[in-house]
Amino acid sequence: MGEITKEPDRSPLLPDRQDQGDFFVCDIFDAAPKGDMASMAHPIFSLSTKPDHRIRRYEDESGKNYLEVRPSTDGLATIHDRDVLIYCISQVMAAINDGKPVSKVLRLKAFDLLKATNRTTDGRGYDGLRNALTRLQGTQIETNIVTDSIEQLDIFSIINRARIVRETRDGRMQEIELELSDWVFNAIQAHEVLTLHRNYFRLRKPLERRIYEIARKYCGHKGEWRITIEALQRKCGSASSQREFRRLLNGIVETDIAHSHIPDYSVRVEGNMVVFRTRGLPASAPLAYDPSSIRLKSGTYEQARDVAPGWDVYFLEQEWRDWITEPPVNPDAAFVGFCRKYYQKRGAP
Repeated sequence: MGEITKEPDRSPLLPDRQDQGDFFVCDIFDAAPKGDMASMAHPIFSLSTKPDHRIRRYEDESGKNYLEVRPSTDGLATIHDRDVLIYCISQVMAAINDGKPVSKVLRLKAFDLLKATNRTTDGRGYDGLRNALTRLQGTQIETNIVTDSIEQLDIFSIINRARIVRETRDGRMQEIELELSDWVFNAIQAHEVLTLHRNYFRLRKPLERRIYEIARKYCGHKGEWRITIEALQRKCGSASSQREFRRLLNGIVETDIAHSHIPDYSVRVEGNMVVFRTRGLPASAPLAYDPSSIRLKSGTYEQARDVAPGWDVYFLEQEWRDWITEPPVNPDAAFVGFCRKYYQKRGAP
């Protein structure tokens, strides 16, 4: 997971390799980095810098629904491999927002991806990208969806396939054709994605990246969010001992106090609690966003009953208010969409 740096003069962030004159593809900047909420909520990607061959399994409170992540012989896809997914999600979302037709199959330039994700464009960068594609395709996810007492089993890779379309004489990739899995593409089409700060790609340590993802998913614009150290370790997917995880976490907190390097949020430890707070808010500031302030139309509850028959819509409303992290553009449509997916996953009560 990496050592905690002791060099006082070393920046906790990687150099910004985007700030260079040869970055000529303008639409890369227009496509804001975005991550899918499902993999931000669950530790699907490994934090290890060595091949990780652990099988991970997560279950909901009922124990009926589960998600299992299995590595290939090359190991689990890593948090740095996730950069490829973020880039692809960003490009597809930018096209959707522009009203353009989209597809699961993307053709992209390797150079653009490396630049946009703040990677080097030398031989190491291209080798790392090739290895990332291999791990993303090799990592399999198995999950079950229970609807109306019928269990549906899905087994799929994070990306279905990747193909190098062009390759230079010295072996460097020029163009890549990549097919996203239904799981990822459906999340994009449902707008179940969150915008990430560009400095995400400059965070040096895998654990720093994962901590930022969790803060972005659960703190959002709420102003403040708290979680126990033990629960944070589970959400991070860290294989370290509890003592080692605390040491790594405290090191990140100390660096953040000195440099404010974690994007968007400060991170502090108070006793056994880890506290995330939106940057720029004074200690006494109210929450930036209160889900209870949303008012739904009366007809929305009838629509909710239609898409989730048998469920108490007011129970679903509270579940929805606890789940959302940002003010939805259309609260009524967002609530009905939540109820529909809730019923699809759990069936009738």
